Amino acid sequence: MGKNRKKNGWSTAGPILLVLAGLAVLITLLLRDTNVALFNSKGLIADEQQSLMLLTVGIMLILGIPAVCLIYFTAWRYRESNTRPARNPNAGHGKLLNASMWLVPGAIALVLAMILWPATHHLAPQKQIAAEAKPLTIQVVALRWKWLFIYPEQKIATVNYVQVPVGTPVTFELTADEAPMSSFWIPNLGGMLYAMTGHVNRLNLLATVPGDYPGSSAEINGAGFAGMKFTASATSKETFDQWVRDVSLTAKTMDGTEYDKLLKPSENNPSELYSLLENDLYDKVVMKYMGSHEAHTDGAHH
Repeated sequence: MGKNRKKNGWSTAGPILLVLAGLAVLITLLLRDTNVALFNSKGLIADEQQSLMLLTVGIMLILGIPAVCLIYFTAWRYRESNTRPARNPNAGHGKLLNASMWLVPGAIALVLAMILWPATHHLAPQKQIAAEAKPLTIQVVALRWKWLFIYPEQKIATVNYVQVPVGTPVTFELTADEAPMSSFWIPNLGGMLYAMTGHVNRLNLLATVPGDYPGSSAEINGAGFAGMKFTASATSKETFDQWVRDVSLTAKTMDGTEYDKLLKPSENNPSELYSLLENDLYDKVVMKYMGSHEAHTDGAHH
């Protein structure tokens, strides 16, 4: 009898375990040599976010794994074909069981709150990153359906391409012009933040590893959403400075006329480089919507 019960138990659990093991192997093979950005941090903020995410998932698994195992064990033990366990439909819940059902999840929620509350303030996107290198400001305008990057100090601009030096804190000042609300995201470097007309949101990131990383709008915002992508290239400071000089000397100019062309809706735009003629182009974009609603910034006014 005992052997039969063990055999029945394995016949039920065995296929499930084999399917899960096969699924794990398949996922591992599919993701080999693939940039899974959330688990492939290349920036200071992304690294801290990844560590925080893994920590919180690990804490929740302390409750989740026993709960799932208990559900399966209960379903298997009290299945219809098993007549051995005694059943008492009128049995009440014990005080210890009731207390544990509330106290254990409550304790885990409290632990998560103690971790996430300070981490949320520490990783606030508007908070500047402390570093020895001089911070770099890049002004970002979400258009339909492309990204315009303006380097006010370097007097250059780019479309669907942004380059930053490794180890340098970068402040992305985000706004939009004649475009739906878009979410700016470079997952290898950090979290995303919204770009909206008449607003300036600031996202601070710092790349720690050289490379080319995908960026996009993380929220559906219209017909050209699928092609609203860009490349974020992290290079050495020397390479970045040389790139700035090359763009300033060889690129076409960005003025009001060229900007009006960019403002027209277009999809799947290639990257473009410009030297900047108007120093107040970004300010004009932000102030453009003052007539419809007051422009807001998250700590400073343009």
